[in-house]
Amino acid sequence: MSRFKKWNEELWDGKLLLCFLIVMATALAAGFASVKRVTVIADGKTQEIKTAAVRVDRILHEAGIHLDDKDEYRLSTPDVVDRTEIRVFRAVLVNVEADGRTRQIKTAKQTVGELLMDLGYSQDVYQTVPGANTPIVKDLHIHLRKHSEIAEEARRQAELEQARQVHDFVETSRGRVRYTDVLWMEASAYLPTDGGGDCITASGLPARHGVVAVDPEVIPLGTRLFIPGYGFAIAADTGGMIEGHMIDLCMEDYDSCMEFGRRDIDVYVLES
Repeated sequence: MSRFKKWNEELWDGKLLLCFLIVMATALAAGFASVKRVTVIADGKTQEIKTAAVRVDRILHEAGIHLDDKDEYRLSTPDVVDRTEIRVFRAVLVNVEADGRTRQIKTAKQTVGELLMDLGYSQDVYQTVPGANTPIVKDLHIHLRKHSEIAEEARRQAELEQARQVHDFVETSRGRVRYTDVLWMEASAYLPTDGGGDCITASGLPARHGVVAVDPEVIPLGTRLFIPGYGFAIAADTGGMIEGHMIDLCMEDYDSCMEFGRRDIDVYVLES
């Protein structure tokens, strides 16, 4: 009888041990361990909470913090331990201009360099303005240009500077004409009717061949120009899409516009 009693007690002890192990395994699987003090920094507030959770999402839930799309967090330690600091970063919208197009990106990355790495843009290929160490803020405009394009532009500018030192004349159908500057610009073409039914430019002149649209901060309206392959022109119009070193050449017909397309050209600024 005592032997049976001893066997029964051993069986009972085994069941208790099994239950204990199951409870511990369940607790660990649910993301709980020993109680820790964790600091959570989010939305300009800092709070210290005591938690047994080891999963960050559970800890943030306990702290009343909700992560929206693209929000991120970072830990001060590799894993959640006592005295770990969890810092939440809210995503903002920024504009990234690269390869001829501008995209609006939502990101919680902290610097321009981090964002470019996340988007797959190599700093060995692209130069960024502002620089890679610039903090990300809402509505930041990031402009990427290939190092090869910058080098080509610098080469052409150097050639133009060298040419200026030799002479200040350009050969035209009317003979040699003196110029004061040469601009390397991105050119497109438009029809007289593109700006509206009255075909009148921003300066009041009718749109026709020889009338070009410019950014007045780069080329003042009324400036006389010479463009190889196009001819003499006057800066007499503006456009919502014409910014910086861009120029729009008025053509007489649709086929001429399509044939010209979009290209980089030299624009000679003539003496007034």
